[in-house]
Amino acid sequence: MHLNRSKAPEFIIPEDFVLPAPQARKLSGSRTLFFIPTPNLDAVKLEVIGKSQRLILSLEKSLVSSFTLQLLTEGTHTHSESQLSEFFDFHATEVHPLLTYSHEGMSLVTTRKHLFEVLPVFSSLFDQAVFPEESLEKRKSQRKLSLRLEKEKSASRASHLFRKALFGENHPYGLEITEEHVDNVQRNDLIDYYRNNLLTDTEFFLCGNLDSDELFRIESILNKIPYRTQGTPGILPPVTMNPKIHEERQQALQSSIRIGNWSIPKSHPDFQALAVFNTILGGYFGSRLIKNIREDKGHTYGISSSLAEIGDINYWVVGADVQKAYTGEVLTEIYNEIRRLSQEAVPEEELEVVRNYLIGQMLGRFSSSFDLIDRFRSVHHSGLDFHFYMEKLAFLRKFTAQDILEIGKKYFSNLPFVEVVVG
Repeated sequence: MHLNRSKAPEFIIPEDFVLPAPQARKLSGSRTLFFIPTPNLDAVKLEVIGKSQRLILSLEKSLVSSFTLQLLTEGTHTHSESQLSEFFDFHATEVHPLLTYSHEGMSLVTTRKHLFEVLPVFSSLFDQAVFPEESLEKRKSQRKLSLRLEKEKSASRASHLFRKALFGENHPYGLEITEEHVDNVQRNDLIDYYRNNLLTDTEFFLCGNLDSDELFRIESILNKIPYRTQGTPGILPPVTMNPKIHEERQQALQSSIRIGNWSIPKSHPDFQALAVFNTILGGYFGSRLIKNIREDKGHTYGISSSLAEIGDINYWVVGADVQKAYTGEVLTEIYNEIRRLSQEAVPEEELEVVRNYLIGQMLGRFSSSFDLIDRFRSVHHSGLDFHFYMEKLAFLRKFTAQDILEIGKKYFSNLPFVEVVVG
């Protein structure tokens, strides 16, 4: 058959999209192992994740949980840091911490061949870690250097100040981490957090080409990992918003801009339409903001808008690094694009481009076996399951310009928003 390469292949929207739910296997302590089989793939991925307990910490001790996770691989009662590193490297294994404001844990990626040599050593990190003083001091020194470097970057500074403006400086999510916070972390803090708070309400996420006997052996090892149930959860203080922050940097050639406000969770009925609105505004390389501020005016290399979550709180934010001389003009144009998208119907041709892009993007996120467990975990922590993606595809197939207008009027009509400029 002759192939006409001058014509793009037809884009076909799939009629069906079925994702088999992971197996939910009960372990000791009412914990659950979520397992997705991956036939013909002999790599294994395991994540051990509990609810973050950082809210029970004082603001001065905010870094205790992150340092605790980082030092789990710095030595146990039976292996030194160098021995652990050599052991995992020899067995083609990666181990790294997982840390968000709402969850914390460790990830293991290894081979099926080496799994039962590696898994006992990996599980020992959760009850035999020793937190060497010299390792802690090294990590603290590295963190201080990182803080100094990040403070010099206007983009990093703007992102921090945006959270500070949104939540307030005395809120855990708006707190500015300083070298003093690093100095406040002591070895006894890590030991206490490790023994009493790490891996609270643990869940396990596993994928691999594993048979029933192997699953039984895995469960036996995981059952030995200490578990804790959450007591009285930490309570977030009220937010104290500061709608506008402008930090002047006389020598800067660029300004870093952040504009945003509160948003809604994935479980909200409006979320899918809001995600489309965000994409049209600044969520992909053909967005309104890219075309206006990058392509038409040349004031920035990149500008984007995104929906974000921190803990159980959701917000949206526009971010850009722009030529400093055009900061005011760019701010005006961002607000103009938000207003236009909230008041003027999106042309049908643009709708179809975005529709095809979002469907392709979503399906592309399930291209590998590991993607399945990652996508499941991301919605599971929001109280959802794989039906979220099926509902998303159904919405993407049928949304209209009117749906986008209604979202704009509902969520983007109350100007001004939180605005931060560094530069």
